Order: sequence, then C-alpha cells, then structure tokens
Amino acid sequence: MAPPDAAMMIPGGFEAEPLSTEVVQKNSIRELTLRSVKRTYEMFDGHHTMRPPLHQASAKLKMAIKIRDDYQAVRNMAPPDVSATRDPARAERAAAAASASTSAGGSAAAAASAAAAASLGHSASIPGLEAAKAAKKDKESDFSKLIDSIDEADAAKKAAAGRGAASSAIVEFKGEAGSIQAVEKKTYNHSATLIPRLASKWPKPEWHAPWKLYRVISGHQGWVRSVTVDPSNEFFVTGSADRTVKIWDLASGQLKLTLTGHIEQVTGVAVSDRHPYMFTCALDKMVKCWDLEYNKVIRHYHGHLSGVYSLALHPELDVLMTGGRDSACRVWDMRTKLQAMCLTGHENTVGCIAAQREGPQVVTGSYDSTVKLWDLAAGKCMSTLTYHKKGVRALALHPKDFTLMSASADNIKKFGLPRGTFMHNMLSQQKTIVNALACNEDNVVVSGGDNGSLWFWDYKSGHCYQKAQPKVQPGSMEAEAGIFASTFDRTGTRLITVEADKTIKMWKQDEDATPESDPGIMYHPPRELRRF
Repeated sequence: MAPPDAAMMIPGGFEAEPLSTEVVQKNSIRELTLRSVKRTYEMFDGHHTMRPPLHQASAKLKMAIKIRDDYQAVRNMAPPDVSATRDPARAERAAAAASASTSAGGSAAAAASAAAAASLGHSASIPGLEAAKAAKKDKESDFSKLIDSIDEADAAKKAAAGRGAASSAIVEFKGEAGSIQAVEKKTYNHSATLIPRLASKWPKPEWHAPWKLYRVISGHQGWVRSVTVDPSNEFFVTGSADRTVKIWDLASGQLKLTLTGHIEQVTGVAVSDRHPYMFTCALDKMVKCWDLEYNKVIRHYHGHLSGVYSLALHPELDVLMTGGRDSACRVWDMRTKLQAMCLTGHENTVGCIAAQREGPQVVTGSYDSTVKLWDLAAGKCMSTLTYHKKGVRALALHPKDFTLMSASADNIKKFGLPRGTFMHNMLSQQKTIVNALACNEDNVVVSGGDNGSLWFWDYKSGHCYQKAQPKVQPGSMEAEAGIFASTFDRTGTRLITVEADKTIKMWKQDEDATPESDPGIMYHPPRELRRF
C-alpha cells in the first residue's frame, strides 16, 4: 500500500500531481460584504467631494435669463433722489450740521460735506468707513463679475444691431436726472406670426356666373333616375322608375321617343359615341343594348345576380361596365354579349362607375364607403381608397385635369390619378346624401343631394359659390325633392338634373351677371383642413 502523499500512476504511464493539503481560510459573510463595500468606495466614491468645473457659457446664459425674467422691469430705474427737500427731518439735520461747522470756524467745503453726510443719514465721524467701502469695492465676487459681463454683452449687442425704429422703442428714464433715452421694447412673437398659415397658400376661387333654372320638363310617371346626353349634343335620354326610357330634344325640350322593355326602374343609361347604340340597366337584373336606328333591343347581357345600379362605357374600347347590388363590376364585350371579366372586391352595392382612356381605366364607388381603381388589362385592383366614411354614390372625372372626385354623405373629396392620391376635401359639407356629381371644362362642379339641394362649386379651391333649392313640381310631396342624377351637355353651358318629383330641370348661366352684381357666397380660406 503506497503512502497517501505518493504520486499516483494514471493508466498510460502519466503521473498525477499530489493533492494540495493547504487549508482555505473561512471568512464570514459580514467580512466579505465590508470588504466589497470598501473596494467599491475606493473605486467610485473617492472623489465625491470634488465638483465638476463650472461651464462659464452655460452659467452666464442661465444668469442672463434669470435677470431678464425677474429684474428686467427695474434694471433701468432712476437713481434715488439725494435732495433733502422731500424729507423735512433730513433737511433740519443738514442745516444743523452746516451751522455747527460754520460756528466752529470750519470752511465752507467742510460745511457742505457735513450737510451732505447728514442728509444721507450717515455720520461723518465713523472711523474706518472709507476703508470698508474701498475693501468692499475691491472684493468683487464672481457673481458680480458675471452680471457685469452680461450687461456688457447686452450693450455690445444693442450697439451692433443699432437702436431700431421708433415703432419698436419706448421712452424710458435711464441714467442721471434729466437724461432720457430710447430703450428697445421687448416684443413677443406668437406662433401665428412664425408659422405660415395654409390658408395663405390656398388658391382663391375663380368667379363663375350664377346658374339659373330656365326650363322644367314633365312627362315621366315616376322618379327620374338617370340621364345622359347624346355625343352629337342634339338629344338627351332619361330613365325613370316608370320603367320607360324617354328621348328628349335638347334645344326645345320636346319629347321625341319613348322606349319600353324593362320591368323595373331604369337606373342607368349611356349612349355610345362610336356606334348607334344606347345601353340601359335596371333593377330587373337586365342590361339591354338598343339600336337607335330601329329603336329596338338587339342584345341582352345576362349575368348580374341582383339589380343593376350603374353603367358606363369605355371611351375607346368596345366594352361596357355595369355594377349592381351583387357587389361586382362586370365588364362586357358589347359585340358578343359575353362577360369579359368580373371585378370583385367590394363588400356592398357598386353604386357608380367611371371610365377613362388612361389608367386606371375603370373606377368604381361602392356603398361600402370605398373607391377602387382597376387595371383593366390585368383585371385586378390597383388601389383601394378608404377615405370616405359613408357610401360613395357618385363619381366625376375632370375633363382636362387628371383627377377624380367622389361624393358621399360625409364630404366630396378630390383625388389625383393614377395613384389615387388624396388632394383635399371641399371646403364645406352639403350635409345630405349626394347622389349626383358633374364637372365641366370651366371648373364648375355640381352636386345634387337627396334633399333637393343643388350646390355649385369652384373646382380648384373647393369653394361653394352658389346654393340652389328648386321647388318641387305642384302636386308632389315635399319629400320628393331629391336629385338622382345630373350631367352637363357637350359644351358645358347647360346643366340637366333629374329629380324625385318626376321632372327634368335644365339650368344655364346668367349671361348678364358680373362679379359686382353677383359676387356669390363669400369665400373664407380654410383654417384647419382635414387630411383624410
């Protein structure tokens, strides 16, 4: 048996080191804690009494702000009046001191000095007074030097900038008696003067002649729901709740033709500018194509699952877009009667459709309060505009600007195309359901409401310059004052509105009006614009 301290052999021929027999000193937890506290103190708290050096610029700025805030009103006050005329007791002491000095044989200078000392309320015989004053004067603190440097800096700034005009200065007493100087007045700039208002850059509205009603046409036996104008500007077409389609002469307003074939309300009409065709849609789920040379229906487009509310023709392609209560916009080939594609994505009725040559070629507005821009080539939605809070019932494209306007019960909004960038709201709210929206080349926008109100807007500024409330047809109820559709003729000088009182109203501008005779509603620039 080998001794305990002998080297042990590990298999493989290696020797293991002998085990250490050193005894480890045991310390209590208290001793270890105190040792750790001492080391921490030596490391971090050794210089706790030494203050960091003073930053002269920061201290000077802090003191200058405090002096100006607390003592600005009394910094330039007049010195105290040393004349003894205002204090009778002081005057008596000064006279007694002067007489005593004179009777003692003193000189006049001594009498004057004694009188001055008595008038100031001090005794001239106090020993060491002058020495104390000199010592106090020599012993200036850093605080007083700092104040003096602040005053010198202010004086240098004023001298460099120059005393301003008399409008920015007030007259104050400064210095000795009788000296009057102009001291700069402290002015405060409000945020309204520093931040430019948006209203200052808002475009001013262009003056437009007021519109007046010049013709009322009766003939339908029900609500007139839709209207469109012939591309040749010779006639216009209306669709009604009496299930008929009527064609009227635009110049005289005479009825030319009545077409029947639908079994429900006719909600949309459109006339092609390349073919002698007219298209109508109704709540009977039918879309019909009429040949205006024979005045007969030549095609039917089947596919909608419910009533059809809106209809639009593409300006260049031979396609027809219809939207209805089945929440879909269907694109039809007008020649083959086949459905080319179905644009789905809305969650409620598609109430209005607009089509144009450039992309997005199709724009739809729905009762789910969204507006969708569609890529017709890909058959997909490019973007969805969710700015409205109520259902969108009317869309209008500007004839010249590449912009879109959408109307809802909350507001009328303007968007920039092709991305649908929100531009601004109209500056006032019609506060009703807006069913009709139209725009002409003279930047006149017309919106018709469910309460019969007709508002005329300036397109660029969004200012409503005229409000009209036409009377309902005699024999109709006051509730039948809604405007369902409106359109301008091809020249933009005549406006046609169709209403719930079964009439068609035609409007034109007053040719004799001037900006002085008819300035319109006063324009107020917007203060707080809603950005959504």
